[in-house]
Amino acid sequence: MAKILVTTTETVPGKDYEIIGEVFGLTTQSKNVVKNIGAGFKNIVGGEIKAYSELLSEARDIAIDRLRSNAEEMGADAVVMMRFDSDSIRDDMETVAAYGTAVKFK
Repeated sequence: MAKILVTTTETVPGKDYEIIGEVFGLTTQSKNVVKNIGAGFKNIVGGEIKAYSELLSEARDIAIDRLRSNAEEMGADAVVMMRFDSDSIRDDMETVAAYGTAVKFK
């Protein structure tokens, strides 16, 4: 896969482009049972729950990869205005969506 530029900015400095359309990358991830139990104990004493942080970081990376794949399939050179959205489906499942606007450089 060619490296599709992904930016949260509205424009790409020095580039003129046309808008192709919306692109998305979505993933739903869950923790394994052992990490879920460990997270439950950490919830009692407080502090960062590293298993959840790792889960969300991995989900974010997968969502961006899928966003890039979607943009590439559309013939895009970049994605502008990229954003994330996330939600808990259950106590042990998180869904992360990356979305933005696919553009083609002129």
